[in-house]
Amino acid sequence: MDLSLKELLSEQGRRDPYAFYARLHEHGMALALGPNDAYAVVVHGYEAVDRLLRDPNFRMLDSEYLDRSGTRWRDHAAVRTLQDSIFFANGPDHVRVRRMFSQAFTARRVASLESAILRLTDQFLDRLEEQGAGGATVDFMSVFALPLPSDVIGEMLGVPEADLGFFPARVRRFGDILEIGHHSWHEVTAADTAAAELTDYFSTLLAHRREEPRDDLISALVQAQAADPGQLSDTELVANLITMFNAGFVTTTHLLGNGLALLVQRPEALAALRDDPSLAPSYVEEILRYEPPVHFGVRFAAEDSEVAGVGVSKGASVLVLMGAANRDPSRFPDPDTFDPLREDNQHLSFSAGPHYCLGAALSRLEGQLALPRLLRRFPKLALVGEPRARNQLMLRGYDSLPVTLI
Repeated sequence: MDLSLKELLSEQGRRDPYAFYARLHEHGMALALGPNDAYAVVVHGYEAVDRLLRDPNFRMLDSEYLDRSGTRWRDHAAVRTLQDSIFFANGPDHVRVRRMFSQAFTARRVASLESAILRLTDQFLDRLEEQGAGGATVDFMSVFALPLPSDVIGEMLGVPEADLGFFPARVRRFGDILEIGHHSWHEVTAADTAAAELTDYFSTLLAHRREEPRDDLISALVQAQAADPGQLSDTELVANLITMFNAGFVTTTHLLGNGLALLVQRPEALAALRDDPSLAPSYVEEILRYEPPVHFGVRFAAEDSEVAGVGVSKGASVLVLMGAANRDPSRFPDPDTFDPLREDNQHLSFSAGPHYCLGAALSRLEGQLALPRLLRRFPKLALVGEPRARNQLMLRGYDSLPVTLI
């Protein structure tokens, strides 16, 4: 197949990647790319993506990998922060850091947040009602979908409520460099500035928690670090707090926004969830499958290998399209239909294998609690016009979603 990622990375391709994904599925589960593409192979079939994400031979693009092409990346605070985090760690380093965070990021701690999620949900529903009074248009994203998960992850970590307004703009600038394709000088500079400011903030908060521990995740991590010196450096701890905070609310923000847009455009499905909140877990899984916030990942081959019959040379990078795997017709019947009661819905939106998302349970819980509560509170909620086109494949969602409530 004569295929190039230029089609996916075009303006139209970013707006509607699913047409490109459908073409990929007509040609197997993986394809070799041409010399003008940044990656050697694209992997898009469900079985191939699932296997690759679990295969220790296919690794994250860590610092050692980046250094092979030069060390200029070290001049950028945003890239350094990402490379110091669990998101780009491999092997023993990944196991070491993940073990530390898993000790603090427990099922008990997530479950204990249910009352906080309900309290914050009602708080932001009140704010929606206040700003949407009299039929006024209100932006669902800025008033509800963004601040709710931001406040939830802030409460879990132990970020003071008064500081939460500091994060959204910086998180957005930091996250921009994760998008596939070329980044402008302005985007890189803005991301570096955001990374430096976030580093300063969390370094200061860590110092406070060492002096005055509380019942929060940061205090638990500080105590775990003190109990096992040498297992987690301050640089790693700060980098992981930044990336955890970012990932902990931006993906859930888009779960809520993407989910609401899908449901409002499907009145029967919306009414069913509003009348029966017990359907929420199934609805959340289908939203995540059908419109995932994260469409891709990148790996490199540590040794000569193959994926779905396609050879991958040692050191070659591979584009892994979880968004395409979620629409694989060999895995999901009628994959381009939104079916909130779909059975056996084991999507790959939270990845798989060693890098399976630590915050998956929290994101699911927020969606399951917030969406039915929103729909019951505002049974006449409606979109104002068509949602604006989305043009990102990483952290894919709406910047704005204007709605009316009555």
